[in-house]
Amino acid sequence: MFKKVLIANRGEIALRVIRACKELGIHSVAVYSEADENSMHVQVADDAICIGPAASSESYLRPDRIIAAAEIANVDAIHPGYGFLSENARFASICESCKVKFIGPSAAVIERMGDKSMARATAQKYKIPITPGSDGPVADENEALKIAAELGYPVMIKASAGGGGKGMRPAHNEANLKKAWNQATMEAEKVFGNGECYIEKLVLNPHHIEFQILADSKGNVVHLGERDCSLQRRNQKIIEECPSPLISDKLRKKMGAASVKLVKEIGYENAGTIEYLVDEKENFYFMEMNTRIQVEHPVTEEVYDCDLIKEQLRIASGEELSAHVKKTRPRAHAIECRINAEDPYNNFAPSPGRITEYYAPGGRGVRVDSHIYSGYEVPPHYDSMIAKLIVTGADREIAVARMERALGEFMIKGIKTTIPFQQEILRNGDFRNGKYNIAWVENFLASKK
Repeated sequence: MFKKVLIANRGEIALRVIRACKELGIHSVAVYSEADENSMHVQVADDAICIGPAASSESYLRPDRIIAAAEIANVDAIHPGYGFLSENARFASICESCKVKFIGPSAAVIERMGDKSMARATAQKYKIPITPGSDGPVADENEALKIAAELGYPVMIKASAGGGGKGMRPAHNEANLKKAWNQATMEAEKVFGNGECYIEKLVLNPHHIEFQILADSKGNVVHLGERDCSLQRRNQKIIEECPSPLISDKLRKKMGAASVKLVKEIGYENAGTIEYLVDEKENFYFMEMNTRIQVEHPVTEEVYDCDLIKEQLRIASGEELSAHVKKTRPRAHAIECRINAEDPYNNFAPSPGRITEYYAPGGRGVRVDSHIYSGYEVPPHYDSMIAKLIVTGADREIAVARMERALGEFMIKGIKTTIPFQQEILRNGDFRNGKYNIAWVENFLASKK
């Protein structure tokens, strides 16, 4: 096992990894920007190194500064968390060349599966269903118009280097496509430094289902069931749950087997997620692979009684998957609400600022993953998620009631949060009956105007 690990991230995921390191007896090294000097992950880590100004482009997205910190601290490995450099093949390659273990798959696999159009081609090669679409990146707007006409509207434009819902735009007709193409390519260039996009047929009102996989260097590959991430606004997830209330056991087994097959075929190691769209007739289509830990990983941990971050660390150090993980079975139902510093009744406008009062809910089956505290200043420079509230119950009905109770207890004053909006969703009959898809939130918002 590693002796010292640097966490190349911030906020709650950095704190999450630090906690796993401490429980495994690993010395933790945090990095932070000038804006994050007082963040909880900096205070809890064994060591902390400042890597630059507030802007992520000058700190968390700078491989040279992170590698310099790793060399100063003399670490064995780097955990990238999610976002930032977590799916950056070049960064993984730099780690390899510097003899620092990147806690994730190899650079070659990240490059293959991190590029969304290349990942689609790989899935197709191994007979995993994909939605009809372009063969690789689309050259320009004129080619996009031609391909969209061949596929038939509606279509979805997606960034080849994308993830997290960025660089994605639907187009329902030719006029709409021109605007969507420009928006998607510009956002892709800004967020990922790569403006390449591809086009695929838009599956109307599908469910967004993702399968959690773990694979070690000894040939062991397991899937730990699925998470339902259909409750989204502008491709940003709001509430996730495990297992999905929307798919049958037969489909679950079929999708799980497809996920394990793909992972074995590409020689994948560490944690990853295979994401699918599922239509109303239970046809499923490969969407992408996330070659990292996901924001919503805690619901899987609660249902399958495991620690995915510890497994990542074990796998990267050359150990075999834990025996209990290879044998684990679902034992409950879990739901996660992403608590964002946003005003849901002002078009979800960001709400940075000082938290004047903070109280986290508790009680049986309640977990809060967060780096905030009373007096903490939420910076305006980063993603607006400030906490994750996860509840677990013996069944979905108990979990829903527990989440509603826990949201009511959660106190965050001084800024606006998405808690009131999530309470509305929890009270809605469609959610309680498990009847929703990826269009549900947008339709719900439109009905309130």
